[in-house]
Amino acid sequence: MIRVVHIITALGSGGAERVLNLVASVPSHDLNQSVICLTDEGVYGRTLREAGVTLHCLGMQRGRSPVGAFLALVRLLRRLKPDVVMTWLYHADLMGTLAGRLAGVRRIIWNIRCSSMDFASYAPTTHRIVKVLARLSRVPSAVAANSQAGRQAHAALGYRPRRWAYLPNGFDTDFWRPDANDRMRVRRELGLADDDRVVGLIARVDPQKGHEFFFEALEFLAPHHPRLRILLIGKGTDELPIPSGLRPQTRALGERRDVEVLMRTLDVCVVASTFGEGFPNVVGEAMASGVPCVATDVGDSALVVGETGRIVPPRNSQALATAMAELLDQPSGHLHALGARARARIQSEYSIASCFERYRSIFQNLANTSL
Repeated sequence: MIRVVHIITALGSGGAERVLNLVASVPSHDLNQSVICLTDEGVYGRTLREAGVTLHCLGMQRGRSPVGAFLALVRLLRRLKPDVVMTWLYHADLMGTLAGRLAGVRRIIWNIRCSSMDFASYAPTTHRIVKVLARLSRVPSAVAANSQAGRQAHAALGYRPRRWAYLPNGFDTDFWRPDANDRMRVRRELGLADDDRVVGLIARVDPQKGHEFFFEALEFLAPHHPRLRILLIGKGTDELPIPSGLRPQTRALGERRDVEVLMRTLDVCVVASTFGEGFPNVVGEAMASGVPCVATDVGDSALVVGETGRIVPPRNSQALATAMAELLDQPSGHLHALGARARARIQSEYSIASCFERYRSIFQNLANTSL
């Protein structure tokens, strides 16, 4: 039995957290997986515990010294004696690597979740940590990326690992699925008609996610599509200032726990990200739900979407509006057929089973490698 410990900065509602939850929760006869969160149990702590995953939370708080959490991490790793440690997100990469070395852990994998970053949009500490990680990038046994774009972007930042690995995201297509009954029921609850054309952007409010370009595109689009309706889902969206001309058509729902059900109400899912995405989870989730995507050409979105949706340049509101119109103007039958092709693509290329096998393979290979 290979002992794997995952270390992650937080367990909020982001993409890294979702994939960790999926990978760690899969029952396995040859892996014993546990999770250490540097902060608290967040959104996914309860889900992990219910799946039988051992979870340790270190209580690190923003703006306070991380020394106590770091020392606790060293002690915990010495007690757990993992064969392999996988770290998720930059802060965990740094703390997990340093603590792992002090605890005698010999096999560490960094799991990169983003591509090109606009560091000016975030706290200066993030950029400083990435610079340090680039210098330390030969310390881990491997650096994994969930996108080819992420690997290229981090190589440009100076990452020179001993080994690169590719671990694309996977999706539970029993959970993310079309359901006509849910679609009709939720539309009624939201005051949406069956013949409304509903576009949605599912993302927390963050400079990376491109809400302003989405709104600009909708202002081009709305005068020509009287049945257009808009759903905003994600942390902070219920507090976004919505342009006055779009308010009557918009439902801003904030952070929700039933995103998979809300997804089924959409005709088109929009991913307007401007930078930083590696493999946007929402693209795969929408496609698995039978919803075609209009996505910006950030990270590996174009590779994932293929011929089942539309790809546009980032920060180009007019191109985004045009692509949305191309899909919304199609007859419902054509749109549904496109969604079915999108779902089939996820089932064949990005299933949770294939995702887990990639993770298991790298854990097995490292655990069986002499150092």
